[in-house]
Amino acid sequence: MKRILVVQGANMSRLGKRSPELYGLTTAAELDELIRQYADRIGYGVDIFYTHIEGEAIERIYEAVDAGYDGLIMNPAGFVYSGFALRDCIRDTQLPYIEVHLRNSAGRGTKSATAEVSRAYVAGFGPHSYLLALEGIRRLLDEPLP
Repeated sequence: MKRILVVQGANMSRLGKRSPELYGLTTAAELDELIRQYADRIGYGVDIFYTHIEGEAIERIYEAVDAGYDGLIMNPAGFVYSGFALRDCIRDTQLPYIEVHLRNSAGRGTKSATAEVSRAYVAGFGPHSYLLALEGIRRLLDEPLP
């Protein structure tokens, strides 16, 4: 079974409570369940990790690499502004990485420090952005283009 690490960056644990007018009413626990159900449906294992600290995200990604994980999906959230160490970590791991956002952050003029090392970028579909990212990582791993 392929294993995917989902990293939820700064402020994501407050989902459903923090700025619901921007990010919706779906809670972190509800989003986790949605992600797990979809991963089960496609036959993938997922581990979901929340942190407000960039160094913890870096450590968890390196642990995933050492444990043989197959891919990374991350919503860097608050790390988009200054996550250059996180960006370098992702680049060094060479894991297939898909960046995900609930809202279209590029449409608001936000430039993500970590997006430049992503294989794909999914944004603007609310919680479904994660399902699209899972489908994307599945296609990268199981159905690579020639």
